[in-house]
Amino acid sequence: MGYDTISFPSDTTFLVTGGAGFIGSNLCEALLRMGHEVRCLDDLSTGKQANIDLFLDDPRYTFIKGDIRSLETCMGATAGVDFVLHQAAWGSVPRSIEHPLLYEETNIRGTLNMMEASRQNGVKKFVYASSSSVYGDSPTMPKKEGSEGQIFSPYALTKRTGEEYGRLYAALYGLDTYGLRYFNVFGRRQDPSGAYAAVIPKFIQQLLNDEPPTINGDGAQSRDFTYIENVIEANLKACFAPHEAAGQTFNIAFGGREYLIDIYHVLAEALGKEIEPIFAPERIGDIKHSNADITKAREVLGYDPSYSFHDGIELAIEWYKGNLQ
Repeated sequence: MGYDTISFPSDTTFLVTGGAGFIGSNLCEALLRMGHEVRCLDDLSTGKQANIDLFLDDPRYTFIKGDIRSLETCMGATAGVDFVLHQAAWGSVPRSIEHPLLYEETNIRGTLNMMEASRQNGVKKFVYASSSSVYGDSPTMPKKEGSEGQIFSPYALTKRTGEEYGRLYAALYGLDTYGLRYFNVFGRRQDPSGAYAAVIPKFIQQLLNDEPPTINGDGAQSRDFTYIENVIEANLKACFAPHEAAGQTFNIAFGGREYLIDIYHVLAEALGKEIEPIFAPERIGDIKHSNADITKAREVLGYDPSYSFHDGIELAIEWYKGNLQ
């Protein structure tokens, strides 16, 4: 793993917001395995209790059921914390188009609450989840920090606003903030259910159930799919980022490019299924192509992703076969 050599002082305390979610629960697990004190803040609106049940007996783990829209909650959760890994947010581009006010309240105000609480409580580093969606209609390929275009959705707007607050909190208040622009993360515990589920777990679940998966568009759209272990590495290495880089954002991906129709065929073959997909209209707000230039993260954070798409997809399939059947 790309973070096996990372070590923090033994008395280090982390707060993972959204810690009952897909990415957050994997961060909690990695930190606990490293022997650290971990607080998980989650209101369980999108996170799942099942994702954190395996940690509840660990004396170093504390679960705080609370909402980041409450500054008081954020203040209590960050007291005495060294590092905040802020993952809490409402995801999904289509859902944000349906519920823009909810996204503003949670993703923008909630993130601002967390930054303010971290500032007041003297948190050392504030590492937060941004998104490749901030690139919008930028034609640049691969996507590179500084080449953002017009955004397509309220979700993307909330993430870009969070980045601007991160820049301001570093410049005005001296809070070391680092934004991680995730590119299509996948892996164990990613929820395959519901109308807004990510494509890889949804395809796997449908194929395992002998149902034809639905591909929105013609399948020619491409994504830089990023295995969860790479994202864990990025978060941990960002905790060692230099103060001079505070307020900046970084692409977090493997740096590859996979087409949806090809992914469907890879999954169908791996699962031994011969099912033809259904093609549906493209979703409003979706970006056609996504591929990351990760040079900046390599140079500034020391990010060196170990898991390619094909490495990750094998591990993901095995996990879902054992947990969905």
